[in-house]
Order: sequence, then structure tokens, then C-alpha cells
Amino acid sequence: MEGGKRGEEAGPSSGGSSSACVGDQRQEKQKEMGEKPSEVHGVVQEEEEEGEDQYDDGVVAGYVPGPLVSLKEQIEKDKDDDSLRRWKEKLLGCLESDLNAQMEPEVKFHSIGIISDDFGEITTPLPIDDNQSGHVLFTLREGSHYRLKLTFSVLHNIVSGLTYTNTVWKGRLQVDQSKGMLGTFAPHQEPYVHALDEETTPSGVLARGTYSAKLKFEDDDKRCYLELNYSFEIKRAAR
Repeated sequence: MEGGKRGEEAGPSSGGSSSACVGDQRQEKQKEMGEKPSEVHGVVQEEEEEGEDQYDDGVVAGYVPGPLVSLKEQIEKDKDDDSLRRWKEKLLGCLESDLNAQMEPEVKFHSIGIISDDFGEITTPLPIDDNQSGHVLFTLREGSHYRLKLTFSVLHNIVSGLTYTNTVWKGRLQVDQSKGMLGTFAPHQEPYVHALDEETTPSGVLARGTYSAKLKFEDDDKRCYLELNYSFEIKRAAR
């Protein structure tokens, strides 16, 4: 199987005085753009400095998460400034029930979907019923493209650096593992819907059969919010 997030996130040549002026303008423009913060799922984050591109499990190497602060405390820091308080409430998307000083964030997963050109989309509610556990959730043809789609809610506090790991086995042999960063999410009234990176099923006689997999979600404090065991099948491509 191919896929999984591998990482995301080129200077003018020298010449006469006019080209040097253009180069200076470009450098100044790039500098201004690099200083602007980016907003991710309702949370403002600072851009990573150039050179900090060494990742471990989707997190910058050496990164140490800061201490947790409840949403109530974050908002009440500026309670005398009504406009700033309203801006924070809108930015964080918090609910009245989340202003209870609870520190630990909570992520509730509602469903897992599979999107493929073979059959469109199939959605399975979470948690999976006991009588479905271990059963094949979906069947794909060899060489086909597909994406997993998750629907989830965030409660109580901001969840920072939510990552996923999807490990696949055939029998007792691990055949694939993909990892990726979903991002940082604030509590919100409406559930988040997030599609993972596109994957491609393998082809050939040996690729056909039933696979088992484990999908795991953690934040940058290594809190685990979901470990989902599921199975799927790869069949011969249509002729």
C-alpha cells in the first residue's frame, strides 16, 4: 500500500542594480509573509522557523508542549476587555459547557468512512458494534485509490497536534504503516470532518486477501483518543 502523510509544509539570481532591487523587494516580501501567523482550525499558531524540519511521528524533534490552560482561564485573562473576550470566544469556538475549568481535552469520534472510485463512500458509525468487530468493513479492488474519512468532536479544551498512525498487517506480517498530522482543533458546536491522505492498494496475486489494521489518534502530549481495529479485503481488479 502506498500513501500516508510524508510531510508538507525555493532565491533570485544576482544581476544589475535593477535586478538587485527586485531581489531586495522579494526578500522583504518573503520576510513579511514569514512573520504572519497561520490560523489552523480556529487556533492561531506561529509558523515554524526555517531549519526546524526534523520530525518524529509528525512532531518537530525536541518540541516540548506547554502546560495545559483551561478555556475558562484563557478567556478570563482578558475579562475586562469585552471586544478581546468576544474575539477569543469566537476564535476558540468554545461552548458554555466547556467553560468549566476542565483541563483535559476530549475527542469523540462519531464515524469512519471510506471514499473510493469503486463504490463512492461507505460510512460506519463509531464505536463499532461488538458483532461487527473483526468483520470486514470494506472491500477494495487491487490498484484502486481510496481515502479514510473521520468525523469527530472536540470538547473541553484545545487539542494540540492531533496525529494519526495507520498500521496494516496481512496475517502476522506488517505490510504498511502511514502517519500524518491532522492539526490543532478547538471545541466547536459542529463536528469536524477530516479526510486522511489518499492511499493506493497493492496489485498482484499476493496482494489479494484480507488485511487487519489499527488506526490510532494521539495529540502532542501522547494522549490517545482512539484505537480502532478493523479489517478490509482486496480483490482482483475488474477486467
